[in-house]
Amino acid sequence: MKNARSARARTTTPRPLDVDTLWQLQRVGSVALAPDGRRAVCAVTTPDMEKNTSSTALWLLDTTRAAPRALTRCGDKDGQPAWSPRGDAIAFVARRGQQGQQDKTPQLYRIAPDGGEAERISDHAPGIEHFRWLPDGRRIVFAAWVWPELRGAAAQARRWKTFSERKETGYATSEAYYRYWDHEVPMGRVLHLLLLDTRTGRVTDLFEGTALQLPRDTGDCTAYAVHPDGRRVAFQHDPAPVQRLGNRLALSEIEIGTRRVRALVDDAAWDCSAPAYSPDGRRLAFLAAHVGAHHTAPQQLALRPDDGGRWQLLDAAWDHEAQAPLRWSADGSAVHFAAEARGRCHLWRATPADRRIVQAHAGGWVQGFDLAGDTLLLAADAALHPTRVYARHGGGATVRLERFNDTVLAGVALGDVREVEVTGALGEPVQLWLTFPPGFDAKKRHPVQHVIHGGPFTAAGDSFGWRWNPHVFASAGQVVAQVNFHGSSGFGWAFKRSLIGRQGMLELQDIEAATDWLLRQRWVDGRRITASGGSYGGFLVAWMNGHVAAGRYQGYVCHAGVYDRIATFSADSYPVRPKDLGALYWEDMGHVLAQSPHAHAAHMHTPTLVIHGARDYRVPDCNGLAYYNTLQARGVRSRLLWFPDENHWVLKPRNSRLWYTEFMAWIAACSAPAKPGRSGARA
Repeated sequence: MKNARSARARTTTPRPLDVDTLWQLQRVGSVALAPDGRRAVCAVTTPDMEKNTSSTALWLLDTTRAAPRALTRCGDKDGQPAWSPRGDAIAFVARRGQQGQQDKTPQLYRIAPDGGEAERISDHAPGIEHFRWLPDGRRIVFAAWVWPELRGAAAQARRWKTFSERKETGYATSEAYYRYWDHEVPMGRVLHLLLLDTRTGRVTDLFEGTALQLPRDTGDCTAYAVHPDGRRVAFQHDPAPVQRLGNRLALSEIEIGTRRVRALVDDAAWDCSAPAYSPDGRRLAFLAAHVGAHHTAPQQLALRPDDGGRWQLLDAAWDHEAQAPLRWSADGSAVHFAAEARGRCHLWRATPADRRIVQAHAGGWVQGFDLAGDTLLLAADAALHPTRVYARHGGGATVRLERFNDTVLAGVALGDVREVEVTGALGEPVQLWLTFPPGFDAKKRHPVQHVIHGGPFTAAGDSFGWRWNPHVFASAGQVVAQVNFHGSSGFGWAFKRSLIGRQGMLELQDIEAATDWLLRQRWVDGRRITASGGSYGGFLVAWMNGHVAAGRYQGYVCHAGVYDRIATFSADSYPVRPKDLGALYWEDMGHVLAQSPHAHAAHMHTPTLVIHGARDYRVPDCNGLAYYNTLQARGVRSRLLWFPDENHWVLKPRNSRLWYTEFMAWIAACSAPAKPGRSGARA
């Protein structure tokens, strides 16, 4: 009995997930599989709330379920790991100190999988963005921002030194495409493909002397692919004379030895990206979107024979949107990729021989994957857990390879997650996700918080989430509701494009239909409903404030939301926004204003917390400031949380904690029970 009492005394009651616990969790990033399929490597980011930083290290995993071990320790941001073709080395991108020299820009490093010290294998002054091995294991092709008028790596190094030492801070440009999300395109530079010989250190710019450049929003190595013979590289590029965000892309191929370039796919009606050669080099898989039909056309899997024959879609009727990367099976019989479907992101397997596309692994949400031989490596999360790493050999069982977050989560209680369907705009079904607080009691009445996703061409679903974690919100006792309104991804192209030219209209009907459904549930306190959203979700919250009668929602939170459609022409995405709105503001002002929350400010009465970051170039902070100022001028209770050093998201640990604290305090105040004797009054 004494031992039993001691065991009970040591048992602790699981606690709800809070922001501090959320920031104790390690975050799995990119994954890569060794050529023999027996080992894998993944990038793992560890936050530090006290230091207000995060560090990323590489971990080695054994696909036969042996314990993982740390591969790198000395770096700050070790990322993008890739195995050499023979599996005897892992290359990665990092900024480190070595031999008394501190990297000023990201460089390439190489480490043996059995451990030891990583060695720097590049010294390219402008830095390295991302890379791919060549089959010989000696050379690497990589992307870097260079001055296009210069010749040779030495000239680039001299210019970099001069530029980095300049005292001026102004940014001067005549380019149409000069900023992206939270950073300026490097002034006067373009993104080239270069070749590194790891034995000699020699760097050759493959695009030197040409007008070629990779798209300026290229974020990883899926923009180019090395042919199995090691002599050619396929790449995506914008063929237009003026580079703009949203331009359609073409595919070309460059011979490494001669630097001769040939067009692979250049069709004015199609946007083509993510090239991937088959193992025998006889076919090229890629993503193709029929932008000639509509700018929201989905990316579909396409194949081009290497002999120059006509490229074809694998299945034009398949109503999902394929995502990069594309990975061939070892025998060339299938192509694998991720694609969303109804609030989940699955791994799919497409077989060119019979033109079939089937699920290879059901989500959750596939965040990354790799293939080698008959081994599949997966990184996937779900609503009830952050990203985990799995492996599957042949037709065997899927096994988990790590336990990075199990200890922390062992003391955490997460509420149930359910999905329901309501009838929304146009009489069509709309998906609604519900996250309940731990210990939910359906006999009691609970407040409800809408969390409206951004995009709009994204979706809420079976995913954990770091910045808008529904379990953290639900920990305060409310039920979290997430509507996949018209325009959300994963529900077919017609559903996705339905909001074009009438933004705010169908989506509001969907959200209101969800609220009506919630009000019919006996566990909902209809006097304590709030709504929050970020980016496009922030736009919808501002839209609701001007279109929904005061009192239906007790409070709003608008994070990085579009408030003024005219002022938002200052965004990096200004070439695309008129397509979504169906008009340019100087050609049809009335049509644009009909989709702009600021034009309906006279009807805004609901208390609102406005959040914005000064480094947000997608929805510039003039939106949040104007919205807050308007509410203040109208006498509407409001509060502003503004970050001078954050972008469209809030990424620093301490700022994230402040974000969650202010957010949840506002929701709590707005949805507090009415005080006795004062009907409708709130704390």
